[in-house]
Amino acid sequence: MPAAVRFGVNYTPSQGWFHHWLDFDLDAVRADLDSVSALGLDHIRIFPLWPYFQPDRALIRPRAVEQLVQLVDAAAERGLDVNVDGLQGHLSSFDFLPAWTRTWHRRNLFTDPEVLDGQAAYLHTLAAALADRPNFLGMTLGNEVNQFSAGPHPDPDRATAGQIDAWLERMLAACERGAPGKLHLHAEYDATWYQDDMPFTPAQAARRGALTAVHSWVFNGTAQRHGRTSVATEHHAAYLIELSKAWADDPHRPVWLQEVGAPAPLIPAEHAAAFAEATVANALDCPDLWGITWWCSHDVSRGLADFPELEYTLGLLTNDRRPKDLARSLSRAAREHTHAPAPRTTALTVPAGPAARSRGAPGGDVFGAFFRMTADGGAAGAGGRAPATLTAGFEIAEATVTDLLERPLADAPRPDREGARITVRLRPFELMTLRLRRR
Repeated sequence: MPAAVRFGVNYTPSQGWFHHWLDFDLDAVRADLDSVSALGLDHIRIFPLWPYFQPDRALIRPRAVEQLVQLVDAAAERGLDVNVDGLQGHLSSFDFLPAWTRTWHRRNLFTDPEVLDGQAAYLHTLAAALADRPNFLGMTLGNEVNQFSAGPHPDPDRATAGQIDAWLERMLAACERGAPGKLHLHAEYDATWYQDDMPFTPAQAARRGALTAVHSWVFNGTAQRHGRTSVATEHHAAYLIELSKAWADDPHRPVWLQEVGAPAPLIPAEHAAAFAEATVANALDCPDLWGITWWCSHDVSRGLADFPELEYTLGLLTNDRRPKDLARSLSRAAREHTHAPAPRTTALTVPAGPAARSRGAPGGDVFGAFFRMTADGGAAGAGGRAPATLTAGFEIAEATVTDLLERPLADAPRPDREGARITVRLRPFELMTLRLRRR
């Protein structure tokens, strides 16, 4: 783990949004990056649009790759490291897929052998082009590509969890061959954690790649149900960070809060800075946090049409590069934060089966229990414990507290048993893993 948490931003070009790749202007990019660097951030995440870079399965445009390298070099000149997302894929409600995968050439993005050959070649090419750049962090396979694999996408490329696992293994290997030793990962939207039929699973997210990425958006029902200043809304990012650890083989696997933003009108502009302060503070209370990367750098121009309204105003900076109060809030956190969370020893038990993921989603019993625990623990003061009850569905003869590798913890608080119910007292965000023996 780094001595300090990384703070960065998802780079949305102020001129032309991601269509800037069609009319690449390095001077405009440099001006954008100057405005990002002035905030004291240390990295950006950038998004080549896949059809613009690989319009034919056998053609990866050299000029586009050159421009990508120029952008990474411009970031280096300003002290910014860069993560590159490859398969875009999907951004801000728009899909960007090459013609060789759609309509008359319709082929599954996750299972068709020729499509997979093209994807692997593309990811390898981008990684190899940047491998010698010291500020190149590594590749993310693509932005939230899981949304193509299941509903509510209107035309999904369906696959099984096994097929997705094979796809992830092959694409991550292509990145590693191109740029050995870099931080290569995959990143999905929260359906991976919350949607029962999503073939991208929590175990894949928490075990494949160099670290775990979570994307926290409170428009998923959290802010609608609980309100903008609720415990659930202000701790949602922290919840996803902690939830991801339930499936990690490594109890100290680093977690990257790779996307989080303040979506209006659920988070009105005048409250965005306060939301950011609370969200960041709560995320920093999570052990093993690698970094926080805000969405996004610059507002989308009102000269571009058909975006959902909330997408126009998510920037730290206006479209003409003026910092908002939100930017100043994140800048302070980047410069002044400390990261010394208390070690966790206990947690809520979550269902292991992917088909029960909705219990951890907004409205689910695990989700509700976590935030009741958080609220009660906060009210009790620092270090206060709050009761949490688990109903196992069978008579319990014995309950043993273990670590994440199922080794008994002799000094852990003993749970109270009564029939099929177990009650434990937990500090906010503590982890508890229980091994139950049926009577």
